[in-house]
Amino acid sequence: MINDCVWTRRGFLKAAALASSIGLPGCISDKCQVFAEQPNRPNILFMIADDLGWKDVGYQGSEIMTPHIDQLAKEGRIFDQHYVMASCSPTRCGLLTGYYPSRFGLLGPTNSHVLPSGYMTLASVLKETGYETYLNGKWHLGSTLEAGPHKYGFDHSYGSLAGGVTSYSHRYEYGPYSKTWHRNGAFVEDDGHVTDLIGQQTVADIHRAAGRDKPFFIYVPFTAPHHPIEEENKWIDLYEGRIQNPSRKLYAACVTHMDAVIGDILEALEKTDQRRNTLVVFTSDNGAERSYQVAGRSREDRYPGIPDDFHMPVQGSNGDLKGWKHQLYEGGIRVPALVNWPGVLNPGRIQPPVHIVDWFPTFCTLAGSPLSDELQLDGKNIWPWISGQKTKITDRPLYWKTPNQTALREGDWKLILNHAGHPKIELYDLKNDPFEKHNAAADHAERVTRLSAMIEQERGLDEQFPVKV
Repeated sequence: MINDCVWTRRGFLKAAALASSIGLPGCISDKCQVFAEQPNRPNILFMIADDLGWKDVGYQGSEIMTPHIDQLAKEGRIFDQHYVMASCSPTRCGLLTGYYPSRFGLLGPTNSHVLPSGYMTLASVLKETGYETYLNGKWHLGSTLEAGPHKYGFDHSYGSLAGGVTSYSHRYEYGPYSKTWHRNGAFVEDDGHVTDLIGQQTVADIHRAAGRDKPFFIYVPFTAPHHPIEEENKWIDLYEGRIQNPSRKLYAACVTHMDAVIGDILEALEKTDQRRNTLVVFTSDNGAERSYQVAGRSREDRYPGIPDDFHMPVQGSNGDLKGWKHQLYEGGIRVPALVNWPGVLNPGRIQPPVHIVDWFPTFCTLAGSPLSDELQLDGKNIWPWISGQKTKITDRPLYWKTPNQTALREGDWKLILNHAGHPKIELYDLKNDPFEKHNAAADHAERVTRLSAMIEQERGLDEQFPVKV
């Protein structure tokens, strides 16, 4: 049963402005109540890897061992076309707001304050409807305590405010954001590997949630397998004789370590009798990065404790998909993803394209708080397709923007406009050319013109969006 608290764009933005003025998140509709009495609302566990490529999980045919992720996929529903943004901060922004990150002027990774103070996020909406909200891992939407997750609806937060951190010292690159490891709005120093610490905190939160009479939203943005990677021999030795390249072996060890921690998290759900009422999502924040090298960079950009010649010439794999992280080819924005809810979702595949911004309205609907169309979110409620009630998503454009490229997908066609260097127009028929080998722009001038006009419309929305920092 869905309650009648429907949030509108006007109420949403009014509340955001009010919250900004007083420094606190508030209710985004005068009719909003805490819906603790809403039956059958699931717990939500959203896990996202960092720089995990399309072919870096076992169920996609990888040589990397991910048994727990594979089991989730086997028993759940696999997305064939799950899109994110081309890098970390934008994807996180899309998930938590339901809008394309370019609406906020966000085009790539940043340590700057992304969202206006008190802006309503997925966490604050779910909190408003009676959920306990947790974040364990990488925030990267403002790398200061003043812009941390506790300011945006998370009751509990732990991990890195900035981007990828060193595994044991938990430091970001040299500079003002190097000290970044925090708990609930205060810097802390902890011992242990970053992946283990994120997992241990999540397990503890699951046990804590079991004693509370309310559902939970636990957001787990892992730092794995983002560089710099440090792993114990027990993980690396698993690939002795299986992978020859040392840096690919280290990357694989990092992914398998993360998978083992995911197993611990799932076990905690089982032990606390919360598994059957928990919807689990696993995905990645962008496609794989091809390589990483410290050598040649200024010392201000190096990670504390990482050797100056740290080099990983081979990291992730996007399989046959074209491109890498930061690019708008399929390899940069199409990632492995699955959803699992025992007893509710039957195993299978979800073929239509979906986007990271779709999770915001989907989770709000499942929480009993549907959002009005007047809000004009970029995301759509995809639960009817996840649950199998519908099989085809009505064609709607999907839009991406980075400093160097802009792209729009409509139906099976994707237009990419390249801005860096020599401007270039690329058009791909993803149905017949999924690996983007043939640029069909010269053969479809009218389609290029129409999709280019749609891109201009989206750019106009970027400029007109009423809320920016």
